[in-house]
Order: sequence, then structure tokens, then C-alpha cells
Amino acid sequence: MRIERSKLGSLINFLLGASWAFVFISIIFTFLSYIQLNIIDAIFMSFFAGLPGVFLVVLLEYMIVGQEKLDEMKIQTKLLQEIVSQTKKESEDTNTLHTP
Repeated sequence: MRIERSKLGSLINFLLGASWAFVFISIIFTFLSYIQLNIIDAIFMSFFAGLPGVFLVVLLEYMIVGQEKLDEMKIQTKLLQEIVSQTKKESEDTNTLHTP
């Protein structure tokens, strides 16, 4: 499981697993169907049968990476806000010490 904490993450992970299952089932079924004709044709057709599932896998992985990037940016934003507030506090402290 790659994305956690949300229903969307669970749905994406489920769809990712289903896409991989679709890829393997379509490749195996196509290979077994076309093996009667020729081994080269069976391999060639199996490759093309697996492409839609692989496309779905790539699309879902792209969504996962986008979600992870968003989560990381939220963490970085929070840290930067803390740094800015500490810097402002320190600059106010130094200004009050130097003014008579």
C-alpha cells in the first residue's frame, strides 16, 4: 500500500492492484489464445493486449506521485511558516535590545 490515510488513497491502491491483475490476465489469455497460430504472433498480440492495463497502471502511479508531492509540499510549507515566525520573533527581540 503506497498511499495511506484517506478513502481516495484506498481507492487508488485498489484500482492499481486491479489494473495489474487486468494486465496479467489479458496477457496470459491472449497468449494462450494465439499460441495455436504461431509463437511470434502470440507474443506480439499479448504485448498489445497488455498495453491498456499498463496505461492504467502508469496513470494511477502518476496520481500517487502527485498525492505524495502534495503531502510533501504541505509539510514543507508548515516548516517554512515556522521558520519565518521564529525569524520574526528573533528580529523583534534584537530590535528591542538595541533600542534605548
